[in-house]
Amino acid sequence: MAGAPTENRPLTYKEAGVDIDAGEALVARIRPFARLATRPEVVGGLGGFAGLCGIPGRYKSPLLVSGTDGVGTKLKTAFATGRHDTVGIDLVAMSVNDVAVTGAEPLFFLDYFGTGKLDVDVGAAVIAGIAEGCRQAGCALLGGETAELPGLYAPGEYDLAGFAVGVVERSEVKDGRDLAAGDLLIGLASSGLHSNGHSLARKAVLERLGLGWNDRPALLDGASVADELLRPTRIYVRALLALSQAGVAWRGAAHITGGGLVDNPPRFVPEGAGLALRLREGSWPVPGIFRLIADAGVEHAEMRRTFNLGLGMVIAVPASEVPAALAALESRSSDAAGERAFVVGEVIPRADAEVEFV
Repeated sequence: MAGAPTENRPLTYKEAGVDIDAGEALVARIRPFARLATRPEVVGGLGGFAGLCGIPGRYKSPLLVSGTDGVGTKLKTAFATGRHDTVGIDLVAMSVNDVAVTGAEPLFFLDYFGTGKLDVDVGAAVIAGIAEGCRQAGCALLGGETAELPGLYAPGEYDLAGFAVGVVERSEVKDGRDLAAGDLLIGLASSGLHSNGHSLARKAVLERLGLGWNDRPALLDGASVADELLRPTRIYVRALLALSQAGVAWRGAAHITGGGLVDNPPRFVPEGAGLALRLREGSWPVPGIFRLIADAGVEHAEMRRTFNLGLGMVIAVPASEVPAALAALESRSSDAAGERAFVVGEVIPRADAEVEFV
C-alpha cells in the first residue's frame, strides 16, 4: 500500500540525521567558555530560551547599537586543514568592530552554528574561539543556536553567523558629523587578511602559485600558508574605547572589510559634506601575504578594492589631537590593546573620488 512503512521498528530523529544527545553534549562542553566571557550586567546563564543583559548604569541617554556578520569562505581553509580554533574569533571580530566604530561599547554577542552532522569536538573548538573573541572585545557570550541540518551542508562543513549588541551615549555617537578638511587619518595595523577576500586569496596562492597548506614561502616570514590564511581578525574594541577614555575627540572610523580601502573609509564621511579622504600609500607596512597574492597576478587596483592591505581600521582625528591619539592607541597598559598605529592620510575637500591614493 502506498505510504506504508517498509520496516516495523520505530524511526528516530537520530536516524534522520539529528542527534539531540550530541547537541546536549556540546552545550555541556561550552558552559565553561561562556563563564569566561561575561559581564556584570548579564542576568542568568547559558541554556535558557533567551539571554538577559542590563545596560551599564553610567549611561544617561543610551543608544543600543547592533551588528551582524559571518566569516565567509575563510571557513573553507578551516575545513581543508581541520583547524577550527580561530574562526570563532573572526566571527566575533567582524561584528564587534562594526559596532565599535560608532563609539559604542559591545555588551553581548550571540552566535549561530549550522552544520549537517554535529561533531562535538569541532563545535567546541569553534565556540571556544567565539568565547575568546568575546573576552578580547570585553563583551559577554550571551547565548547562541546550534542547528543540525542534515542534507543542507556538505559532510564536515558548517556555517557561522554572529550578532553583537553594544551601547553608546547618544551625545557620543561617532558618525562623521564633525569631520573637517585637515583632519588626519590614523590607520591601525591589521593582523593580515582578516576575514575578507579569501576566495581570491586561495585562488591566487593555492592555484596560481601552486602552494600547499604547509608551504612556507619567504614572504610569510616563517608562517605556513594555512597559518597565514587562518590568522584571526584583530579586534579593535579596546583601541577605540581607549581613544574615548583619553578624551580624544575622534570624528569617525572605518572597519576595513569587504570593499577594502576603496569602499570602506568613505562610509564615515557624511553624504553631501563635500569631503574626501586621501590615503598615502607607503605610510604603513604591508604584510607579506598581500605581496604574495599580488605576485600571483592580482593588479593593484584589485588589491585595494578587495583587501585591507595591512590596515584593519582607519580613524579620523583632528590634527591637533594626533599625538594624544597615537599615545592612547599604542599604550600597552592593561586597558589598551597596544596597537601599531600610523598616520596614513588626511581629510580633503572633495574634487572627484571619495578616496584618493597618493
